[in-house]
Amino acid sequence: MDLLRFITAGSVDDGKSTLIGRLLYDSKSILSDQLEALERQSKNKEEGSIDLALLTDGLRAEREQGITIDVAYKYFSTPKRKFIIADAPGHIQYTRNMVTGASNAQLMIILVDARNGIVEQTRRHTIIASLLNMPHVVVAINKMDLVEFSQDVYNNIVIEYAAIAKSLGLKHISFIPISALNGDNIVDKSNYTSWYEGPCLLDFLETISIDSEINLTHARMPVQYVIRPQTEDLPDYRGYAGKIISGIYRVGDEIVVLPAGLKSRLTRIETNLQSVEEAVAGQAVILHLEDDIDISRGDVLVKKDHPPLMGQDLEVLLCWMDNKPLKPGNKYLIQHNSRRIKSVVKEIEYRLDVNSLEKVEVIESVGLNEIVRAKIKTASPLAYDLYKDLRVNGGLILIDETSNVTVGACMIQQ
Repeated sequence: MDLLRFITAGSVDDGKSTLIGRLLYDSKSILSDQLEALERQSKNKEEGSIDLALLTDGLRAEREQGITIDVAYKYFSTPKRKFIIADAPGHIQYTRNMVTGASNAQLMIILVDARNGIVEQTRRHTIIASLLNMPHVVVAINKMDLVEFSQDVYNNIVIEYAAIAKSLGLKHISFIPISALNGDNIVDKSNYTSWYEGPCLLDFLETISIDSEINLTHARMPVQYVIRPQTEDLPDYRGYAGKIISGIYRVGDEIVVLPAGLKSRLTRIETNLQSVEEAVAGQAVILHLEDDIDISRGDVLVKKDHPPLMGQDLEVLLCWMDNKPLKPGNKYLIQHNSRRIKSVVKEIEYRLDVNSLEKVEVIESVGLNEIVRAKIKTASPLAYDLYKDLRVNGGLILIDETSNVTVGACMIQQ
């Protein structure tokens, strides 16, 4: 059974948490003790209903303010597919949380309040979806019950959003009219939208194809651990453990070790305590090479065809996530898959206005939640891909060396 990771986004009070609660509730993915706790805590229990948003608004501050602050993750499954949901905050000051939650999602659900239509946060989150090269976007037009399930309201929002998506280059866009509060078109088709011929939300999530998003051409396996037991039973055992992030590896393949550039041949592949002839993206494996080469954590085992880019000078689109401002000359650690190296921000070229995509000159520094184009120099060469070509090898994070806290998320650009 495959796994779909998706994130919900939208403006405050558009109903993201309620939508997730409804998905879990109607798909019978809530345990009985959780349901009893919800009924006790629900503000609406005197009306005979429960507040489904409480399933994700778990932080005390969120419950007091009625907003989502952190990214809340929920897991559920149906007979057709497993899911990981990231409920992202809607407030503008939590843009960094939204970027973090969306960075490894395969699909984004952007909620739009049918009464308000396209608002600033809708545009902001759509732009972020385009910057993150999001494979699929679903526009869930919520609270249709409050506009009497008007087809005209729905159509006007579809037309306006489609124009925005086209200008940003988003390709796979779907639209679904819903009422998260009442469950219309969430798990079951609504009787009030006879004019809508598409699937309900859960059916769409269960059937959307995600196999095409897995890159089986560009072989990349960052080494996480070198296994050398050096026991009497295994005196010469040397294996390189890690997760294949893209591509296919077969016994006999010629392997290049980066950044050193040394070559060898793949003699054995182990997974699940068994030897196999081939392994593909997503599998955790141990690879064995023909030659004894100096390989350590952070090195990348690739195939000679479709090699990654190599270099120390990176052009990145950077979302700044720290209260302390970013300035040219600041030094940070870079985490790129399993490799961690020192780096310096050489130049900030411009700030990107996420509402208009205009390039704005950066006067002195970059503040929290701002997105900029920057040049970074690493202390040693990095084996990377452009984010638009291979997301899993084209992203990296900046870490404050003193506090060991993540301060920036980067997408490597051309």
